[in-house]
Amino acid sequence: MKFLPIFAEGETPAPGPAGTGAPAEGGAQPQPAGPFGNLMSFAPIILLGLFFLVVMLPAQRRRKKEEAERLAKMKPGAKVILNSGIVGKIVTIKEGEDEVIIKSDDTKLRVLRASIASVVDETAPATTTETAKS
Repeated sequence: MKFLPIFAEGETPAPGPAGTGAPAEGGAQPQPAGPFGNLMSFAPIILLGLFFLVVMLPAQRRRKKEEAERLAKMKPGAKVILNSGIVGKIVTIKEGEDEVIIKSDDTKLRVLRASIASVVDETAPATTTETAKS
């Protein structure tokens, strides 16, 4: 069943692409896109993909390598800072396990290796808060 538009007596539909498929004013039809017309609409997505491959992936590999070096550098007696901000010294590291025991003032904590944000070198100069305590 085809629906026909209802017009008042003497009215005709407006010309143009809005409803009837009749040519727009002046009779100009849009020109078809060239052979790369559709490909150019995907150019921003392709460029973002290339940016991800060239910039982001090597940076992620470098970060993983640095993390592996950091975890290998951990040994008993090293000063560490946890992701939560707790500062302490490593007491025990068991090879093959993810848990590390650290001592912070009077408290011993069992933490996961992944929760250690940084290993501070023991030869680093003392901060002002450490010298004020002694």
